[in-house]
Amino acid sequence: MPEHNIFAVGASAGGVEALDQLVREIPSGFQGSLFVVLHLAPRTKSFLPELLTRAGNLRAIHPEDGARIEPGHIYVAPPDHHLILARDHVHLGLGPKEQHHRPCINVTFRSAALSHGPRVTGVVLSGELDDGTAGLWEIKRRGGTAVIQNPEEATFPSMPLSALREVEADYIANIGNMGELLNRLASDNRERKRTEVESANMEPNITDLTCPDCRGTIWEVPRGNGKEYRCRVGHTFSPKSMLSEHFAAQEKTLYSAIVTLEEGASLAARFADQFEAPLSDRLREEAKQREAQAEALRKILQERVLFSLD
Repeated sequence: MPEHNIFAVGASAGGVEALDQLVREIPSGFQGSLFVVLHLAPRTKSFLPELLTRAGNLRAIHPEDGARIEPGHIYVAPPDHHLILARDHVHLGLGPKEQHHRPCINVTFRSAALSHGPRVTGVVLSGELDDGTAGLWEIKRRGGTAVIQNPEEATFPSMPLSALREVEADYIANIGNMGELLNRLASDNRERKRTEVESANMEPNITDLTCPDCRGTIWEVPRGNGKEYRCRVGHTFSPKSMLSEHFAAQEKTLYSAIVTLEEGASLAARFADQFEAPLSDRLREEAKQREAQAEALRKILQERVLFSLD
């Protein structure tokens, strides 16, 4: 077995095209195994294994839980399942979403680093926000190699840029050259650059934040130069994804408040005629106040300035 044979690849928006180009350049004698995570909508069928099998020289599959790791294969995370690497096999996990995704790139990268250490190469391709950055840092921390798509050619450069800001890359490559690079890494140990990242203080700190998914308490966990935010059940966010999800939760809460206020106004007006004064008068006044409050919230939502994370 080659010393360096585990290649964990993460992609999001624009990732199908990048993965297609990547596997085209990997030869049939490739001695490594690829583990691909692409952000997918849950409860939908993915045809990515068929697409990658047709595009290149390696067989791509959605593995079953417990499937053994074999060289020359591409293991693609199925929709709504984390792809988790063990020593000689893979697991499919239904654990909490991370970065608001399942499958999550960080989960696969982290499990690869824990189970295979310096044998792992982490690859970050096109995508939005920053999934993969924390996982790539973990790969580097345990002696692995970091390969990042050149953000200048990525359809969505946010994920490669985030990884470059937080992780010392061993290789920044155009997608057309990356297949040949991975083949060299799998075939020639001298090609490998071993750059271990010093472990900083990794003790988590409790915050006054709550999880946008379950409203549980959030802990701040150091990850190299950055931080992750994890709740008690395991939902995990980067700073960007935490902001994104909280902004979405704020908007949802405001719309829910409008519905509640309008229902309260309707209920007060409906029952006002069933009671005599002064209760009927108070109910009609209550209905007017709730209608005015709902209208004020509508105005806030209409006039707010949208915040961009790009």
